[in-house]
Amino acid sequence: MPKKRLRNPEERTYGEPASVLRRSLIGGIILAVLLAVAGLVAYLTRTPSPASAKPSPPSTSAQESSPSPEVPSGKGEAVAAPVKTSDPVVFAKAATKVLWTYDTRSFPQAEHLAGLRRWMTSEKKYADWKSIKDQVPSPVLWARMHDNHQHASASIGEGHFPQAFKTALAQDPGAITEAYLYAVTVTGNQTLAWKGSGAGAEARSMTLAVQCRPHQDCALAAVLPNAAP
Repeated sequence: MPKKRLRNPEERTYGEPASVLRRSLIGGIILAVLLAVAGLVAYLTRTPSPASAKPSPPSTSAQESSPSPEVPSGKGEAVAAPVKTSDPVVFAKAATKVLWTYDTRSFPQAEHLAGLRRWMTSEKKYADWKSIKDQVPSPVLWARMHDNHQHASASIGEGHFPQAFKTALAQDPGAITEAYLYAVTVTGNQTLAWKGSGAGAEARSMTLAVQCRPHQDCALAAVLPNAAP
């Protein structure tokens, strides 16, 4: 019986050490924007643009209790189409579901990546595509998983703003108006299956950077290096 792939750290991030280091650095940059932490400001390489208006951050209690919309099954597509919503928690839960779902039996790795790109923000300044790509098996590994008929599905539990993000936002509400990036932590379960009736499941959590500008649908900016409580 094939080994349970979820236990392999290399296959969890699917990135080389250098890629993981780069993702951590970019994650630090995004955290600086998200949390407005003075110690991380040095990571920023851009000149902050002036805030044009005070933000209207979503109510935390409302966000945490709001139901997650059904993500289209994506039948005939490698990845479901992006959910249209202005709610960062609802979007993050839907994005996490597609990040934890794949089918190597039916789609090539390149087509899967193309589907994930549709979820990304079009603002290159804030888009960390590398952190998303690192969630996907490399072409070589994908081919081996295809031979094994491996596929994954996900069930999403809850999503919330990390405490550090809520604290920073309360201390400086205007900090978010440059990029409108929200940190959202999502928990759930990923289930793997392969030929020969093999299967395995594991509880997971992930913190995403989601961009939700006023009067626009949310988009995915990055997956942060570590899940924030």
